[in-house]
Amino acid sequence: MTYRHPDREQIRIEGVLSALGHPVRLSAVRVLDEGGEHNCGSVLRVLGITAKSTMTHHWRVLRDSGVIRQEPAGRENLLTLRRVDLDARYPGLLDAVLVGAATDGVTTG
Repeated sequence: MTYRHPDREQIRIEGVLSALGHPVRLSAVRVLDEGGEHNCGSVLRVLGITAKSTMTHHWRVLRDSGVIRQEPAGRENLLTLRRVDLDARYPGLLDAVLVGAATDGVTTG
């Protein structure tokens, strides 16, 4: 399976803000912001979600908005935060949202 990811110049602010506006997705982005690739299962464990199907919609929203990259790797999907692309399109936005989430007490698990 191959996923479609928008090119950097196709990322739109309204899509990014909408994707980050849901607490579960925002928590997932906070986990991914630790850097590197994460498999779906490891993110779900941190978030305390037991069913992969629960996150299918959320991964699609984050991927389609350009917030994450999702690549198949065997029976798993690897997730990375598209920080470089987001910072290039909207400098400081991701940092501001993540600091705001921490200030507001959005938890990652």
